[in-house]
Amino acid sequence: MKTLITGGLGQIGSHIAEMMLERGDQVLVIDNLATGRREHLAEHQNLKVVIGSIADNDLVKNCFDDFNPDAVVHTAASYKDPNDWYNDSLTNCVGGSNVVQAATEYKVKRFIYFQTSLCYGLKPLEQPITLNHPKFPASTSYAITKTANEDFLEISGLDFVTFRLANVVGPRNVAGPLPIFYQRLKDGKQCFVTKSRRDFVFVKDLAHIVLKACDGVGHGAYHFSSGSDVAIEELYNAVVKAMSFSEYPKPEIKELGADDVVSILLDPSKTFEDFGEFKFTPIEETVAQAIKYFEEYGTLGEYTHLKLKE
Repeated sequence: MKTLITGGLGQIGSHIAEMMLERGDQVLVIDNLATGRREHLAEHQNLKVVIGSIADNDLVKNCFDDFNPDAVVHTAASYKDPNDWYNDSLTNCVGGSNVVQAATEYKVKRFIYFQTSLCYGLKPLEQPITLNHPKFPASTSYAITKTANEDFLEISGLDFVTFRLANVVGPRNVAGPLPIFYQRLKDGKQCFVTKSRRDFVFVKDLAHIVLKACDGVGHGAYHFSSGSDVAIEELYNAVVKAMSFSEYPKPEIKELGADDVVSILLDPSKTFEDFGEFKFTPIEETVAQAIKYFEEYGTLGEYTHLKLKE
């Protein structure tokens, strides 16, 4: 199989690329290095890496013309700054639509997309959230722009799978509480945790399912979720354990604010039905692998899709 991966030097894209190369596929990666790193993918005879932006329509078309992919895995996304509407729109909307249109023009057989669970809004109407839940993305720039591109994909006529994601963590993770906890603890700073819960899933578990989707399993929207959530404090404790502190660095426990969400839990039943049941990697192992990565490469900054209060 020949697969074009946007954002292929980032957390999700690079793991998918590695697994595809291991099984003998040909892979072309496009990445602008905003959050990806070149060292995430070793040189390989079946790998070509193009450094550039998917917002450059000529670059996208040239890549499709030269490579003629069977499948597209679209992981590229802008999310570093919740106030950077320009780059979120440029990458997630303009760049995303460039990739979808090129895939349509070149008759790509499968298109894999990744969507944020924030597409359902900060106050979901049900727990767990089913695929029938309406989209309410008008909460963050990231959610708005990612949902707009998912809408483009849905009207494109392509054979697609879109994974609406729980919190994907593990090695090469640069966004969310995991790298934030690690960096603050390393710097000797106190962390705070809220009384909220989230579903944290291992990036390599997701990558295995993506390969199945590329091979023809499934169609349409799915939730990639374990179906259960853990307290943020439990994630923090796993980070502390992996960092081998001699004394427990006690976090500040903060009550949830009026606008905070207790839990965003996705119903994965359709995913299990179509892709089969599988065992999710325990949070302790996921965190341990992430910490090992951070100790070698650093965190590359700590980002969140939401605006943070001091």
